[in-house]
Amino acid sequence: MGKKIKNKDIAARLGLSGTLVSLVLNNKADQHGIKKETQERVLAVARQMGYFSAAAEKGETVPAEEKPGIIGMIVPSMNDPFIYEITPYLQKAFSSIGLGFSVFTRDPDDMRFNRLTTSLKKFFSGMILVGNAAEDSVVRALSRDSYPIVLLEKRMKRMRVNTVCTDRMAGASLMTEHLTSLGLRNLLIVSGEDTASYDKEMLDELKAATKKSKNYDSVHFTVAQLPKAGEKFDFGSIENFLRPPHRSDAIMVINSPLVFPLYQVLQEKNIRIPQDVALVSMEDGIGFDLIGTPVTRLRRPLSAISLKVANIVWSEVKNQGRSKYKRQVNMSPELIIRSSCGSYAK
Repeated sequence: MGKKIKNKDIAARLGLSGTLVSLVLNNKADQHGIKKETQERVLAVARQMGYFSAAAEKGETVPAEEKPGIIGMIVPSMNDPFIYEITPYLQKAFSSIGLGFSVFTRDPDDMRFNRLTTSLKKFFSGMILVGNAAEDSVVRALSRDSYPIVLLEKRMKRMRVNTVCTDRMAGASLMTEHLTSLGLRNLLIVSGEDTASYDKEMLDELKAATKKSKNYDSVHFTVAQLPKAGEKFDFGSIENFLRPPHRSDAIMVINSPLVFPLYQVLQEKNIRIPQDVALVSMEDGIGFDLIGTPVTRLRRPLSAISLKVANIVWSEVKNQGRSKYKRQVNMSPELIIRSSCGSYAK
């Protein structure tokens, strides 16, 4: 039998009073005006410390015990490095609070996808919708029934819904300020054809950031197709921007899957990185430190994002999707400086 976890143990871990913890665990927090965020912290730590498990072993009923279940995550594609990177963190975060976790890809047929997603409510206690998988119609349908959902890397301007996103404005400022500090004044920004709608917000942020800095002589935008298997990056989509009169001295890539094909074609054309042109990415990618010239990029705070998502989902499940507060959380990325921009991390 596991060790009995007492209220004072949880209180000590959180730096809170035993009385406050007792009120939360006995479903009396709302009556005493305890903030929802504090309640979530208490319940999350109680679960992590085994409070509910110990009570279950003794056959005790805990008033605040959360509902068990499985959380589903719908993603646009499994080819996105972000999905590969964050999934283990989410798995660990949900496991720590006793919830299962499963990932599904978005069905390319819109009508079938809408039907499937709403049907999944029968199997999942809550759901995470990532990026373009969070279509307006699906979010409305799920929200209408007070179903527990969180949108990850997707903002909704017209609906009151929980969202956890990377702060793109902060990321745009970090990267543009770094490039100008290196004296790079002619910028080419490359985004993908297949992700135009998702990229629009980032492009808008970059336009605002570059305009605000006033340190660029020229900023150009172009769209490139992600090469299929066995094909090469279309050098023609950027060639004109690497010659006079444009002559960009830095290339900023919006989508990490474009970085390797672009890097390869620049090498084939004998364009040196960073001597002839700097190369940076607005997303992290697997293996970016392993190529010949490691790539400067922005890195999402994956662990922090996962913990925040897990706690919000759990709160929504516990409150049957009717939580009084809906969270719009923005988390700043980290700038990882490598030699592809002509600067070296200390």
